Amino acid sequence: MPTNTMIDASRRKCLSRAWPLLVGGVGFWLLPEGVKAAVTWPGTKPIKLIVPAQPGGGLDLVARTTADRLSRAMGTPWVVENIGGGGGTIACITTARAPADGQTFMIVNISTHGTNPAVRKLPYDPLKDFTHIGMVGGSPNVLVAGPGLAQVNSVDELVSSLKKKAGDAAYGSAGPGTSSHLVMEQFKLVTGIELTHVPYRGIGPAMVDFMAGRTDVLFPGLTAVLQHLKSPKLKPLAVTSATRHPLLPDVPTFAEIGLKEFSSLQWYGLSGPARLPEDITKLLNAQLNRVLQEPEVIAKFEAEALAVMPMTSPQFTSYIREDITRWTKVVKDRKISVDAS
Repeated sequence: MPTNTMIDASRRKCLSRAWPLLVGGVGFWLLPEGVKAAVTWPGTKPIKLIVPAQPGGGLDLVARTTADRLSRAMGTPWVVENIGGGGGTIACITTARAPADGQTFMIVNISTHGTNPAVRKLPYDPLKDFTHIGMVGGSPNVLVAGPGLAQVNSVDELVSSLKKKAGDAAYGSAGPGTSSHLVMEQFKLVTGIELTHVPYRGIGPAMVDFMAGRTDVLFPGLTAVLQHLKSPKLKPLAVTSATRHPLLPDVPTFAEIGLKEFSSLQWYGLSGPARLPEDITKLLNAQLNRVLQEPEVIAKFEAEALAVMPMTSPQFTSYIREDITRWTKVVKDRKISVDAS
């Protein structure tokens, strides 16, 4: 007489043989949508990767590099779709409303899921409306003195010079509520200096006026300012990373100069709609982290001052939550309004 253990083993064997028939036959359509997606994913249908910006720039570079390497690794084409406008809001709404079937993802960043939630009432919830797959990488901000501060050689000297100007100095940003705005406001908070905020529509226009000496200081992401630092007109004074950046080995970190609590990161990550099946989330996270270890990917990102930062899905979700909390505190402490200049 067979034992219970033998019967259980036999049942499991039968089920394992029946499973392919269930999936490939009529029974497949009786499965819940999430389970069906996990079983068949990724398939051969192209996967959409939304970029919350127009073509060109750091976001687009990250998206196209990631899409290319995931296409190769998974054998399924990833197609980049640029959806600009609304500071990334339109792209976020499009992603959040997409079916949770593993066919639509988005490159999220510090603006869409860090600073914007801290300063604006958004038509999407940066945590509840998304499944956050994993971090791609990040680049520090760099404090830069402009042509009108040629005599400045350190952050201490910058702070001293700006205090002597008694508020008669200005800084540019990529726009109200952007990281280049909030990071400078954080810097003002910890140093006690006063500066007039001059917002622009993007870091490009802000850089043009900065190079011309129309503003005094700038706090852009290193990726955005890297090519301009070759100019003798500009002087990088400190970076917001934990360690010195390899592309700026002579520039100290804020921790080195005694501002240990001062840090920021221009980060990029991969996310999809909420309620994405756990199997798809785990599989894609593993594929993403594997791609981020490829020497070609590391080298390409490093050339743009971007360091890869592999994380699990829960780690990335926690990182976003903490980033929103941190920027919300800066906004509250500085009484920042996105309508204020």
